Amino acid sequence: MAYIKFKELSKYFDFKDEIEEKDLPEYAKEYVSSKENILLGYKNTKDYAVFTDKKMILFDRDTLAMYYKKIHIFPYTSISSSAINFKPGKVELLFSFDSGYQLHINFIEMNHEKKERIKAIYKNMMNSKL
Repeated sequence: MAYIKFKELSKYFDFKDEIEEKDLPEYAKEYVSSKENILLGYKNTKDYAVFTDKKMILFDRDTLAMYYKKIHIFPYTSISSSAINFKPGKVELLFSFDSGYQLHINFIEMNHEKKERIKAIYKNMMNSKL
């Protein structure tokens, strides 16, 4: 009998609300080193994203069937390729990592000012690679 192992090829996150560092839950701050600075945080109804000057931390919570929390930590140095897409009212960050894992982060209901903040975070990520 043969079994096929399922591998999640890509993960999608959608974020809308920017959140200040002081408003992040304590469990989100636990994954940030004292040598890092939190640049920006985002949330949706159940998930959080924390962008530091060295890595991004994504908290994937599910409360439908059983409560679980999956924490993704991606050092910027592990990004092998990336793209940023600007669309009306939306910004998409697309990543491929050295492991082959792919990640899509969508920011919705974005005005020009919010898009500029996402662009600054993206530039910081790419400068960390150098």
